[in-house]
Amino acid sequence: MILVRNRQQLLSGNKLLSLLAIIAVLASCSPKITKPVATAPAKPVEQKPVAKFVQGNISVFVPFQLNKFNLKTVTKAQIGKADMALDFYQGLMMGIDSAANEGLNFKVNVFDTRDDNNQLAGLIKREAVKSSNLLIGPVFPDGVKYMTGFSEANKLPLISPLAASKPSEFNNPYLISIVNNIELHGLKIADYIAKQYKADQTMVVLINTKKSADEAFALPIKKQFAAKYPSFLVQEFSSTYVLETKMVKGKKYVVIMCSDDAPFVAPSLTKLHRLKNVAGYPIQVFGHPNWAKQTYNIEQLQNLQTVLSSSYHIDYKNKKVIDFVKIYRAKYEFEPTEYAFKGFDIGFYFGKLMAKYGTSYLDFLVKENYKGLHNDFDFGYDAEYGYYNQHLMLLVYKNMSLSQVD
Repeated sequence: MILVRNRQQLLSGNKLLSLLAIIAVLASCSPKITKPVATAPAKPVEQKPVAKFVQGNISVFVPFQLNKFNLKTVTKAQIGKADMALDFYQGLMMGIDSAANEGLNFKVNVFDTRDDNNQLAGLIKREAVKSSNLLIGPVFPDGVKYMTGFSEANKLPLISPLAASKPSEFNNPYLISIVNNIELHGLKIADYIAKQYKADQTMVVLINTKKSADEAFALPIKKQFAAKYPSFLVQEFSSTYVLETKMVKGKKYVVIMCSDDAPFVAPSLTKLHRLKNVAGYPIQVFGHPNWAKQTYNIEQLQNLQTVLSSSYHIDYKNKKVIDFVKIYRAKYEFEPTEYAFKGFDIGFYFGKLMAKYGTSYLDFLVKENYKGLHNDFDFGYDAEYGYYNQHLMLLVYKNMSLSQVD
């Protein structure tokens, strides 16, 4: 059973009522889902006696920003700003509900951070937070950074659920980073290219404007090629127009676009498309991870065999995803966003670990992988920076959509 603040039945798919329910009542018993929504076979781990939890205590910190809403005059437009927090929270609760089928009761304390560190300062003084076995959130980097001292001083695992920041920015051995940072994306791209192409036949080209955001993606790629694949020739140009003047026949061109600036990217793709289809250069493009949320000419992307690295991908043809969507619709009467999927995977995976391994659950974080609805979990560990998800996927434009290739 999960002890949380009671959420009254949602009506007509209206997120306003959903959030008002949270505002109105922030405790009671939430029924367990009798059948887990999505399960995955656990990686075999040697069993040993563990100290079980009497009850799993979880504190969740999300920026509902309820203080900004007037209950009498609140509008859908205002509620829209809280959609991300609400969807994540609802997915998370479904995941914990499913994990409760493993036989452990959970008490979930849900706090509105208001996206304000002053609010966090008051929350961490509460006994309910101090007695937690796991902290989930805050969701933004500033809040995670503020909570670092509290987490480390109390040896409390703290999940950073949505921020793509480098763990080194927080310096917390109890931090659990879910989302891959941009450096891991760069390493993934470099390793894939080196595996797929022959060095003597290939020109690796980075289109890098040298803006800080572009450099963050380009630098790990360059370092990885220099350290692990020195036989590859890596070139770097400020634009595809400069690249055109340097191209030679007889080579395959792997072009890595380091920018997510749409006004720069769109004409660059058009230029590469022409170089391939008019000038006859064999070109494959690798794009910035943020392209998955942007809109470009999909025919060009597909013709260029464009590949993106991604921290998540939701396959709506997958049976487990279909089941989740059905249950989410029935429960909340509107569609789950990516944040609902992310919330579910976090709640289910960590809830199962706590139920299975009790007070020692953190020791098994690097031993038990998880195949989720939105991404897989495969954690590495750094004694200084904590736990970080190593799993990344590659997506390719095929049949006018993105499909997983790795």
